Amino acid sequence: MTLVLCKTFVSQLTTPILLDPATVIANDFFFPGLNIPSNTSANKLGSSVNLVNVDKFPGLNTLGISLARIDFAPYGLNPPHTHPHGTELLVVIEGTLLVGFVTSNPNKLFTKVLNKGDVFVFPIGLIHFQFNTGETNSLAFSSLSSQNPGLITIANAVFGSNPPINPDVLIKVFQLDKSVVDYLQKQF
Repeated sequence: MTLVLCKTFVSQLTTPILLDPATVIANDFFFPGLNIPSNTSANKLGSSVNLVNVDKFPGLNTLGISLARIDFAPYGLNPPHTHPHGTELLVVIEGTLLVGFVTSNPNKLFTKVLNKGDVFVFPIGLIHFQFNTGETNSLAFSSLSSQNPGLITIANAVFGSNPPINPDVLIKVFQLDKSVVDYLQKQF
């Protein structure tokens, strides 16, 4: 029964949006505005992601792809996160980014500094990040191998879950004082 529940939960996250062929229009296959920079100051980490997935763009239905524009302020960070349903291919359009991902067993870090025109791939499900190392804005586009790749931001998931993870668990796993765990949980 547990396996069935897991499959049901996952299928709800990736269920295609059905389009009625009789009512489909050209605008279902069109998405405007990725030329417009996002507001990086609205995020305390100095980045902004504009994800174009099947929820915003019905024409992606069943195609297994999505796209994101990622804007970075100077020293802006797209924090460690994972996409449980898709691989990400990132291309730098402007600026310089330090990017990386961590494999599992062993936890090996792969990093690279990317410049304009460079491309890097983040395999499905692995924790990864992008950091603007420069004093100017940076811009990147990512393509993802799913119409709904999902997103789990590590710090938000660990310290900002609802209901919160028991602080005793976080104290033990991160070897932190309770006051630090309390502080971190209040940040999210």
